[in-house]
Amino acid sequence: MSLNITPALLAQAEAGEVSQADFIETVRTSLPYAYRVVAGLHEELGTTTNEFVDNNTTPTDDERAQLLRALASNAIRASLEDHFGVKLAFVNCHRVAAFRPGTEQGDTYREFTSQRTQVLNQTPELRSC
Repeated sequence: MSLNITPALLAQAEAGEVSQADFIETVRTSLPYAYRVVAGLHEELGTTTNEFVDNNTTPTDDERAQLLRALASNAIRASLEDHFGVKLAFVNCHRVAAFRPGTEQGDTYREFTSQRTQVLNQTPELRSC
């Protein structure tokens, strides 16, 4: 299970609408490592003029699982992007980048998300991720 859903959040969903703030809080508490990584990238991006910043720290297996759950889910990823005002990119199940919104059509974003970059970020230690 990706998220620890509270009865209150489930009731919201059953009624037809889910509060963005409540959903993000659920992500923050259910996937704290993934949330911290994105929050940290957002903070770092605010201190630079670069198109993106990335976190290439090799996580533990539990941390990697959180990143995979957060970034593989369209709803979770989109909510994190909206909440932090970034465009996320993900390579090799641990390298997460935060790009400035609107840069997705640029060369830097396309290179970061390319097949070439995926291949170059493979290591024997991370084959099972």
